[in-house]
Amino acid sequence: MLAKTPPMGWNSWNTFGADISEKLILETADAMVEKGYRDAGYEYLVIDDCWSLKERDAEGRLVPDPEKFPHGMKYVADYVHSKGLKFGMYSCAGLRTCAGYPSSYDHEYVDAQTFADWGVDFLKYDFCNFPATGNCKARYHRMSMALKATGRDILFSACNWGQQEPWKWMASIGAHMYRSTWDINDSYKSFRDIALSQIENLCMSGSGCFNDPDMLVVGMYGNGNVGFGGCTDEEYRTHFALWCLFGVPLMMGGDIRNLNETSRNLLLNKELIALDQDEECRPPYLACSSANNTNDQRYFFIRHLSNNEFALAYFNFTDKDGSVSYAFSGAFEEIGIPYDCGYGLELTDMFTGENLGVKRDYFVPEVEAHGCRLYRAKLVKV
Repeated sequence: MLAKTPPMGWNSWNTFGADISEKLILETADAMVEKGYRDAGYEYLVIDDCWSLKERDAEGRLVPDPEKFPHGMKYVADYVHSKGLKFGMYSCAGLRTCAGYPSSYDHEYVDAQTFADWGVDFLKYDFCNFPATGNCKARYHRMSMALKATGRDILFSACNWGQQEPWKWMASIGAHMYRSTWDINDSYKSFRDIALSQIENLCMSGSGCFNDPDMLVVGMYGNGNVGFGGCTDEEYRTHFALWCLFGVPLMMGGDIRNLNETSRNLLLNKELIALDQDEECRPPYLACSSANNTNDQRYFFIRHLSNNEFALAYFNFTDKDGSVSYAFSGAFEEIGIPYDCGYGLELTDMFTGENLGVKRDYFVPEVEAHGCRLYRAKLVKV
């Protein structure tokens, strides 16, 4: 089964944009193995836009740019596969790709077969330059059918930017993940606003077809194709924690050949990855928030996990400096554990591994501005 849990991997766009090459992709494949990303679960290596020539060949097929990919895509795919990874590529449902290259509009079946012949395992399918009178759902369904007609297992990543509420229909047309929002950029405001926009839609995301709030910007620090000022280490931690709590695809977007130790350790955090990949694939429940107060945006989530465990997550989206306590009560009554039920929660910090012991009816951590706290929790008698 494809996408039994949220897909994990790397995509070229956030850092490199059009500046891609065979050398870059092969070096990135090496880095995914040598730096531990593959063994942590990041298995897809995806080339985004700008990989082809501007015109098709005489037989109507897409042609890799020979200056960027002198040995062709089958060679690249074979190298990626030799590293124990899976290979992904990009096309578009509109008349041209976002960067103006040939799309798969009216070429769905020939392009799907071309991708299969090259050994592609993942297709990101964008939405730029879509005709005003076109049928979005029908076009995405057509590519889904074309991919299945090849007989090859190709994960279908439908990137229509949240148009026509894709969480309501993408699973029914065969997509394995679907972009639910506008493009992310490397800024705190961008990932925060994207995450908050999807809280109510996560209940329709799950095994086989996942809500995709876009790629990760962890470790970019304002560099690359979507720089926009960058984030602090605390903000990157919040970004990664949100994606893992939400149980959505983890597609790295930084230059993983050269990430610093802080960013690498965050992306390889076993507890957070296990949270994202929990086999039950349940969305988090928003227990309470202070979001109605425009000066005070703080959120408390619980997520039900396998093995009768839970995740508790606290986020402080205010701009206040220093530590900020939560304005709401913090009582476990809000997550279904009344004081007199005879149970409490044993908490373990997902970032540090520290066991905080058993909390009976109340727990309110202090959380820095733009920061978060995540805990794995078990119900115990008290």
